Amino acid sequence: MSFGPNPWQQTQWDWRAAGNFMGGGAGSGLIVFTAAAGTEGTAAAVLLLVGLALIGLGLACVWAELGRPLRALHVFFNPRSSWMTREAIAATALFPAGLAAAAGAYLGVGAAAWPAALLALAFVYCQSRMLQAARGVTAWREPMSVALLVGTSLAEGAALFWLLQPWHRHGGTVLALLFGALLVARAMIWFGYRQRLAGQVAVQARRALDRAGRFLLLAGTMVPLVLLLAYGAAASPAALASLAGLFAAAAGAYLKFTLVTRAGYNRGFAITEVPVRGMRPLGG
Repeated sequence: MSFGPNPWQQTQWDWRAAGNFMGGGAGSGLIVFTAAAGTEGTAAAVLLLVGLALIGLGLACVWAELGRPLRALHVFFNPRSSWMTREAIAATALFPAGLAAAAGAYLGVGAAAWPAALLALAFVYCQSRMLQAARGVTAWREPMSVALLVGTSLAEGAALFWLLQPWHRHGGTVLALLFGALLVARAMIWFGYRQRLAGQVAVQARRALDRAGRFLLLAGTMVPLVLLLAYGAAASPAALASLAGLFAAAAGAYLKFTLVTRAGYNRGFAITEVPVRGMRPLGG
């Protein structure tokens, strides 16, 4: 059934919409973590460009989803009421700022990444509010979905930073602790989000979310934390850091894909009072 009193799965947003949240969130998180890590030089420039590329890939997925791609500029017409418009404006400002930050990092300009990091935060926040604004889908309209998407994006960005650590060689105990803290924060937000959805979502959505949640907690949180605990004493710490980043990033991407595509069930209709011929409505 696609329409009626029982919950039905939305069909407007598919894997391409999920790709925007996956690529845009992870890319934004990578830009933010690169700035927070104080990475400089060629390594910082490449990491910033990778973050921009992921954001661009996510936006390209959305563009491909449009029925009339040549009318994509219409997205800029409603900044007062549309989070999609605000996301597009933030992205428009983020790309030149990110390119300037990459050039500044390459040339040795200190703190060059912070303006881009702030715009990346604004972008991922607008993106998260865009999903939460879809009031008809129970798993999306929950206010904690904003914190879940933002927290997941920041954890993914840290995960990508550590995934690439064998190449850029920037790290250390403080950054490892920050990565671990983001993973724990993401898990705690997930627990709160899932608790608030208890008894509200459709059975199919609950099952999909619980599968993604188990993967997030086990492969995306516990495994990376164990690997990070062994980071300082390992003979090959870079390999452990990269593996931890791989698990954490994969879990975040899977959670977002599930949330957008498999948990997107409408609530259905509920008729609490049935009109009867000849009866006046209550309060009439």
